Amino acid sequence: MANIIGNNIKILRDNMGFSQSTIARFLNVDQSLISKVEKGERSLSTDMLEKLACLFGISIDAIESNTIETSSLSFAFRASDLSAEDLEAISAINRIALNSEYMAELLKG
Repeated sequence: MANIIGNNIKILRDNMGFSQSTIARFLNVDQSLISKVEKGERSLSTDMLEKLACLFGISIDAIESNTIETSSLSFAFRASDLSAEDLEAISAINRIALNSEYMAELLKG
């Protein structure tokens, strides 16, 4: 499972144009941990997975799945100077959008 999650995180990170250092700064961890996670050598806590899921605009289940599908919420951020606050704002916006999609599905029945 760690290999699947790590590979999916790498795919999503690359897809959005984030470096390992950027993700590490967002999660307040060392960059080497992100490298080890992507190699399947280490795992992230559920809290960290939830933060990443929001940043990537997907569910935790999607990060854990065998096939990763990027959401329409995911789009590239090619700026190399995004601060942790910028990433928190992106994550919050994605969380709102995901909640909105979920609520719309519930209302459909």
